[in-house]
Amino acid sequence: MSNLNKLKNRLVSGKIVASKNILNNLHPSELARLIESMPLNERAIIWEMIDQKIEGEILVEVSDEVRDGLLAKMDTNELITAVEGMALDDLADLVADLPETLMQEVIKSMDHQDRDRLKQVMSYDENSAGGLMNTDILTIRPDVTVEVVLKYLRNQNSIPNSTDSIFVVNRNNEYRGALLLSKLLTEDPETPVSRIMSKKIHPINVDSPSENVVWEFENRDLLSAPVIDNQNKLLGRITIDDVVDVIRDEAEHSLMSAAGLDEEEDLFSPATSSAKKRAIWLGVNLATAFLAASVVDIFETTLDKIVLLAILMPIVPSMGGVAGTQSLTIMTRALALGHIDQSNTKGILKKEILVGIINGILWAIVVGSLTFLWFQELLIGLVIAGAMSINLVIAAIAGFSLPLMLRKLKIDPALAGGVMLTTITDVIGYISFLGLGAIFLI
Repeated sequence: MSNLNKLKNRLVSGKIVASKNILNNLHPSELARLIESMPLNERAIIWEMIDQKIEGEILVEVSDEVRDGLLAKMDTNELITAVEGMALDDLADLVADLPETLMQEVIKSMDHQDRDRLKQVMSYDENSAGGLMNTDILTIRPDVTVEVVLKYLRNQNSIPNSTDSIFVVNRNNEYRGALLLSKLLTEDPETPVSRIMSKKIHPINVDSPSENVVWEFENRDLLSAPVIDNQNKLLGRITIDDVVDVIRDEAEHSLMSAAGLDEEEDLFSPATSSAKKRAIWLGVNLATAFLAASVVDIFETTLDKIVLLAILMPIVPSMGGVAGTQSLTIMTRALALGHIDQSNTKGILKKEILVGIINGILWAIVVGSLTFLWFQELLIGLVIAGAMSINLVIAAIAGFSLPLMLRKLKIDPALAGGVMLTTITDVIGYISFLGLGAIFLI
């Protein structure tokens, strides 16, 4: 049984002292997961039992809504104690979400140097390399020897967490390369740094968006990377733990946004609060459903005369919705990974149209044949086959185009794409099926 399960069982049975002992041995990320999985009353009990010195690290790990609830229970002194010793990049993430008055109190409690460094990190967009970086770094000059570097490290009280390399800079603090610790420990003490430093660890510009940072770490197998400004001056570093957080957040965002939900929603928040948030997209969906229904209403006379169309009517928009969602998902992912640019857009569009045509013909034959065998009506089989072909091609084009259009409008494709696509495939599906029915069957 895991520590989290043991802790839950002891809390339920009222064994507070034993529970506290387990809490003290859990990692902050485990505690964050535990807190998010507990109802509000039990969550409050656990929060009171946690050592104040690690509360800051837990606050960084939990979702925004859970964090707001925990912060409401903390006074200023408790919060200041919680943030002492936190990594600067984590502290910047936490402080940015605090109420203004509380933020100022926390900043005032810091020494002058840390305050300036924090303000520097907070000046950058949180979804950029600057927002992810930590300014706590080690630097050396290229003209010193391995022995000098080793002495320098021994004189440090500590080195930053997740340090796998020391960055090499010139007298103007311009980035020149990186000295891997593994290389440092295996070289002759008299070897100059310039001879063994690596120039393959490319720096990341401070204004680079977070998706570019993820790409660099993923494709170059990095554990850390230097961050520079436009003048090649070294500003800080990004470590793999921050990149993993970005990947996790993007995955959660894509999953929840597909259903029109906020990834930060608290599982145990009051029902009224959750209902209010979800009602917005339900309302949007209802509006689009009425739009589709109004299209059906136009063909009321056709449906009255040929009742079989009403039985078969849901098939065409449903198939179009699935086909469109496939294209939409592929395009949204490709945009997130930076695979789409002006040089390949036309080629991808042609491919998606071709896929739509192939699947349209294939499933038109299948659906048309099944319809004929079911109702023994050749014209109805041909009508639904034609509508299927039309809708699957339009669905492929819409799935390709919507993410590009929404991105230009600075709207999240993962959030709005699904609703818009459903509307298009429903409307086109009904128009094509009922329209062809009105032309050929009446």
